Amino acid sequence: MREAKKYFLIPYLIWIIFFIILPLVSIFYSSFIGLDGKFTLENYAGFFTGTYLQMTLTSFLYAFIITFFCLVISYPVALAIRNTRNKQFWLLLIILPTWINLLLKTYAFIGILSKEGTFNDILSFLHLPHTQLLFTSTAFIIVSIYIYIPFMILPIFNSMDAIPENLIQASRDLGADRWTTFRKVIMPLSWEGVKTGIQITFIPALSLFMITRLIAGNKVVNLGTAIEEQFLVTQNYGMGSTIAVFLILSMALVMILTKQRESEGRS
Repeated sequence: MREAKKYFLIPYLIWIIFFIILPLVSIFYSSFIGLDGKFTLENYAGFFTGTYLQMTLTSFLYAFIITFFCLVISYPVALAIRNTRNKQFWLLLIILPTWINLLLKTYAFIGILSKEGTFNDILSFLHLPHTQLLFTSTAFIIVSIYIYIPFMILPIFNSMDAIPENLIQASRDLGADRWTTFRKVIMPLSWEGVKTGIQITFIPALSLFMITRLIAGNKVVNLGTAIEEQFLVTQNYGMGSTIAVFLILSMALVMILTKQRESEGRS
């Protein structure tokens, strides 16, 4: 039986080698190749210039803002869904937007936020002046929050829904009010979902490029946009791979930090 299980691992190992390990090795190797096709460290030296370092900080800043607002909105929503009777119905309403293609949702927001769009129609109805919200960093943040909120709500709700009801009842029977029960019981036991939601939101938010192009125009330039420009515009594959290497390292760092906090919380 044990030998049979080893054979079952073969497709999984093949998948890891061809679709994870080899692409990572290829990116790492390409980062040391210059425009002339020779081995060089100029790509890494160029990355540590002011332009790319500022771009990296900007990417982290926008990812932090998007993750923060997603968490602030999603946590009370997940708690409210947990306390409702029709949990599956409300979850379905949250999941439904994720079934729509990301490009279609982005183009829908172009129509909503444009100068002649729905947002300005509402402002006109309220007798307020029009505003150019499209092609701004604010629009980029709003659309990104909308897209990632379901991915933040679901893991938080799952962790909350897994909390045994008798623990909450025991807390109230021992004299704890709602706020104390929330702070001492619900929050610690839902941290696993919060950690997962932060990872799911923060890591992809570092590399957004389609939303930055269509919604923010040239107002937001992050690591994902820089990689797209290096590969598709300037065709400097070495520099694009170098940026991708640092993006991968940043994602790994986020996962390590959240994992350490989880371990400290358990301790």
